[in-house]
Order: sequence, then structure tokens, then C-alpha cells
Amino acid sequence: MERPYAVNFFIHYGRLTWLVLLGVCTQFMGTFAYNDRNGQVSYLLQVFEDKNDEFTIDQIIAFNKEFRPSEKFPSYGLTNSAFWFKIEVINNSLDSNLLLKVENPNLHTIDLYYKRNGQINLQSFSSTSPEQDRVFNTPYPLFKLIQPPHTSSTYYMKVKSKDVVSVPVSIERQDLIISDVGFNKIYFSLYAGIVLAMSLYNFFLYLSLRDNIYLYYVVYIVAVGFTQACLKGYAAYYIWPDNELFVIRANHIVTVMSGIFSAAFTIEFLRLKSTLPKLYLFLLANVTIYVISVLVYVFGYYKLGQEVLQYNTTVAALVVLFCSFYIYHKGYKPALFFGVAWSFFLGGVILYVLKDVGVLPFNTFTNNAILIGSALEATLLSFALADKINMYKKEKEESQTQTLLALKENERLIREQNIVLEQRVAERTKALRKSNQSLQETLTHLKEAQGQLVEAEKMASLGQLTAGVAHEINNPINFVTSNVAPLRRDIGMLWEALAAIEDIAFSTELTIEEKIQKINAYKEAQDLDYLKTEIDFLLKGMHEGAHRTAEIVRSLRIFSRTDGDSLKYADINEGLESTLVILNSLIREETRVVRQYGQLPEIACYPGKLNQVFLNIITNALYAIHKKFNGKPGGVLGIKTDVDADNVYISIKDNGIGMPADIRDRIFEPFFTTKEVGEGTGLGLSIVYNTIKKHQGEIKIESEVGEGTEFMLSIPLNLQAVD
Repeated sequence: MERPYAVNFFIHYGRLTWLVLLGVCTQFMGTFAYNDRNGQVSYLLQVFEDKNDEFTIDQIIAFNKEFRPSEKFPSYGLTNSAFWFKIEVINNSLDSNLLLKVENPNLHTIDLYYKRNGQINLQSFSSTSPEQDRVFNTPYPLFKLIQPPHTSSTYYMKVKSKDVVSVPVSIERQDLIISDVGFNKIYFSLYAGIVLAMSLYNFFLYLSLRDNIYLYYVVYIVAVGFTQACLKGYAAYYIWPDNELFVIRANHIVTVMSGIFSAAFTIEFLRLKSTLPKLYLFLLANVTIYVISVLVYVFGYYKLGQEVLQYNTTVAALVVLFCSFYIYHKGYKPALFFGVAWSFFLGGVILYVLKDVGVLPFNTFTNNAILIGSALEATLLSFALADKINMYKKEKEESQTQTLLALKENERLIREQNIVLEQRVAERTKALRKSNQSLQETLTHLKEAQGQLVEAEKMASLGQLTAGVAHEINNPINFVTSNVAPLRRDIGMLWEALAAIEDIAFSTELTIEEKIQKINAYKEAQDLDYLKTEIDFLLKGMHEGAHRTAEIVRSLRIFSRTDGDSLKYADINEGLESTLVILNSLIREETRVVRQYGQLPEIACYPGKLNQVFLNIITNALYAIHKKFNGKPGGVLGIKTDVDADNVYISIKDNGIGMPADIRDRIFEPFFTTKEVGEGTGLGLSIVYNTIKKHQGEIKIESEVGEGTEFMLSIPLNLQAVD
């Protein structure tokens, strides 16, 4: 039976009235009545915390009494829990195309459950979903609520995130939400445009001025802008939507990079190394903590990494803010710009946080407070850097003025001092001439003294040489002299024998046989055979003495060649041998000379000077051997020569007393000697060193105390061409 029209009207009107009253009476009981007005429902949500993320939708529906009203804006910080939100929506509008928007793109997963026709429906959102899998072209989670007008439905929303769990929920018509999303893109585009303009402007300033502070600013402001792009979800949505691992970690990493670049810019802008070194060290430690937080986060400790990041950022921001004003009061004016700019940015952060905790309402201004603060900060810092150009110009003008004044003052002083200087120059020139003359005389005296000392050393060597040569020549001469008398006697006896034999031979009274018999008897009586042998022996001795004397004279002639400063070809082995002959008197019986002469070509050298070198070194070697053995046998003097493609090598080695390193390092110093007073002048080895250097050669010494010393000389074969 069809109801009367009036009855149907009252029934329909009654249902509508009941829905309206129900919406009004249950606003604070998890029910939202939408009627084309503001659709912000965050404060009407009922919440249940699933600490272990273990319940299903069926269990959640059964836990209906476990839901509690959200007493404030639903923001739960860093947590590992999953959160279930419940809200009953009454559609009092005439539009069934409603959207539920969660304006936080950094929530990793959201599942929306609702019943339709007795079936539980599910819509899911994931921050790692690619663009083509999303219903709407927006980084925000949007869910379609196909709910007919004048009906009510209960919705369950599960939220889980490794980031801060903040759930700003609104329900609006689809066209209003799409329009709101578009406006948010416009707001962020304006912000990105400001960041890009400031970055390009200051980058060109860097290219022009080459001041690193502008480059620090560009890197810092780009990092801050990119961080905001990540926090607003645009980076994950447009740049890396398919990289799940990076989507999860990107916000943390870019925030850390922004903090590090912020610290670097702060250090450079406020000149902390000089203005406030303690803050400089604090920021270095702050950067270290940033790096630690990234490592903790990357290794899977998301909550701990986020907590370290938040605390570190908060402390650093407040410390830098207060210190910037402190530095300004110390007299560094650019710090004021920095402090004000930093205040705007922190102010935006504070407004954003107050919105999250429910102190301020959720609206376009509070939702974009960080963008506004960041844009103001970037602009003020850019103005501060631009002001540095004026500061540079002012400093340059002041410097030029001071330079001009200084130049004028210098010009005046120069004019006044010119006369005085001319007088002083004249006086000083006169004194210098006198001093120069005195120095010239002193130099002449020094050269004369040096020449005299060298000559003294040569005379000392000559005296030693003369004594040795005299001794060497005296022995063969004495031998010859001592043989003259016996030889004269034997020759006299020989002449007497010849006369007697002649008398017998010319006698007419004797027969030939008698003559022969008498001559033989005389020869036996006078022992003429022995006389002949003795004469041969005496002549041989005199011949050897004369030969030895000739050899000594030849060696002396070789040793004392007067070649002056001209190069001559000479045999090094011959020079060494002549030196040994001359020093034969110093080579005592306890010393054995070991000669190892190589096949040497004649080389261009100064033979007389080299013989002096050999004499000085061999004399010192014989002295060291005598000091060690003191007349006892065992001394060895080794002389060795060799040649290669470039050099002649001479080694003079002894097994004498040797010398320690401190003495070895000083033996070429003039007047340095370890001999007793009167035994040496200390110039011998100095002459050796200079002579070898004159030959463009090298001299090396190896010595060990108690073991001996070895002098190793090298002389180039091609010292200089000889005409």
C-alpha cells in the first residue's frame, strides 16, 4: 500500500533532520558532517595505536571501543608504531565526489578501509608508488570517497611511517581539493623561483668578485631549496619516484646535507675562525654529528637517526642564532643581517611546528610557513652579500684616500729628506770608499797569507821530501863510495901483476916452458882469480848503486814536474810509483805495500798537483800505520787504480788507526789536524780537496776506528782537450 505524500515528506524530512542533528551533536565524537564548508577533520579523528603493527582491519573494527578521540592535532613524532584513525563522515552536500586528502607526502604507507554494499573496500597509498599508479597528479595522498548525498560512512585509515607521523586530514569536494593542490604547486614554484634567482644572481657575483662567500651561499641556498622540495614531496614524486630505497632515505640525507652546507656558510659568512673560534669548533662537531646521523639512518636505525638529526639541528640553530647577535655586538655588522635572516627562518619553523601540535590552525599560511621563512632568509642573506659589494667599494675608496694621503706625505718627506740624504750619501760614499780600500788591502793580505800558508805546506812537504830523497840517494852513493878504495887497491895489484908477468915474458934467460911455469907460480902466489872475482863484485855493486840513484832522480823528476796551470797528459800509475819511490824511506819494514795497478790510459790532468795529492794521502796513511803498529809488523798500504768509460779511479787504503765520523767530516777544513804540534800544518788534505775539485773529480772516505781508512778518488777522462 503506497504511503500518502504527506507521510513520505515527513519521513524524508525527519531523516534529514536526524542526520543534521547527528552531525551537530557528534562533532566531538569522531563524526564529520560535510556541507560545503571547511573540510579540515584532523581534530575529529579517533585514534588507536598499534604498537607492533599486528592487527587486521577486522580486528580493528572489533576494537571499536579502543579508539580514543584525538585531543590535539594528530602528530606523534618518530615512532615505530602503526596508527589507526577512525572517522564517520556524513555527506550533507549534494555532491557525491568527495576526496580525503592527507597533506603530508612523507608518510610512507596509508591504507583507507570502508564498507560499501556489505564489502570492505581498500584504497592504498605508498610514497614509493610511481606517478602512473596514482589516481591524481599530486605528491599528496588523495583518496576517493564515493559517498552519496545524505548518507554516512565510517572510514578506517592505517598510517605507518619511518618519518615523523603527522596526519593533517581534510575532506572536500574533488574540485576544491584539486584547486588547493594546484595552489600549493604555485606557492612552491614561487619559492623555487626565488631560490633559483638568488642562486644565479650570487653565482654571477662569485664569477665577478671571486669571493668564496658567494659560492658558499649558492650551495647553501640550493641545498635548503632542495630540502624543501623533498619535504613537500615534489622531489620523490618527480625526480626519483621508482627508487624505493632512496625515497625512504632521501629526506634524511638532504636535510643533513642542508645542515652541513648551512654550517659551512655560517663559518664563512660570520668569519668564525677569527670572530668566535669556539663556535667554529662547535659547528665542526655539529657537522660530525650530522654525518653520524646519516650512517645510523642508512644502517636501518631510522628512529635513532631522526632523533639525532632533530636534536642536533635544534641545538645548532639556536646556538648560531644567539651567537650571530653576539658577534654583531662585538662589532661585525654583517652578523645582524645573518641573525635577522636566521630568525625569519626559525620563525617559519616554529609556526609550522605550532600548527602540527594544534596551537595554530592548519591553513595555507601555517602549512607553508617554512617556505615563507626560508624565502625571506634567502632574500635577506642575498641582500647582506650584495651589501658586501658596497662595503668593498667603501673600503676601496677609504684605502685609495689613505694611499693618496700617504703618497702626498711621502712626497713631502722625500723632498725634505733628499737634501739630508744627499749629504749623508756623500759622507757614506766617502766612508765606503775608505772602507773598500781597507777591505781591498785586507783581501790582498789574506790572499798573500793564504799563498804563504799553501807554500808553507809545500815547503813542509818539500822538507820531508828532501830528507827522504837525501836518505834514499845517500845509501847507493855510500855503496859506490865504499867500493872505490878496494877497487883502487885491486886495480893496483892488477897493474903490479901485469908488470911482473911482463918482466917474465920479456926475459931472454928463460925458456918458454920456464916462463909459463914461473907465470903460473906468480898467479897462484898473488891469487889473481880471486882478485878478478872481487873486481867484478865491486863493479857490480857500483853499477847497482848508480842505477838506484838514477831511478830516484827519475822519480824525483816525475814527481816535481813544473806543469803550472796547464793540462798535460800523464800516466797516473807512473805518478803513484814515483811517489812511493820518493817516500821509500818512510815505508818501514813493518809496512807491506800492495800494488794493484790497472791498465790506465794517459789522461789530461795537472800531474805535479796530483803527485802532491798522492804524497799527502800516502804520508798520512803511513803515519796512521806507524801509530797503530809502532814498529811491529802487520801494516799494509794498498794502492789500486782502475778505469771505466768516464773516469779513472784511485784507491789508497791503509789498516792504520782509522778515524771517527766527527773527525772524518772535518779533515778537509784548513788548519784542522790531529797530529802533534810540529808534525803537520793542517793544510795537506785541504790542498788535496781543492786539487781534486780542480780536476772536476770526487773524493770519498771510508774509515773505521781501529780498522783503517780508504781514500777513493775519481778523475774524469775528458777533463779538457789539450792542444
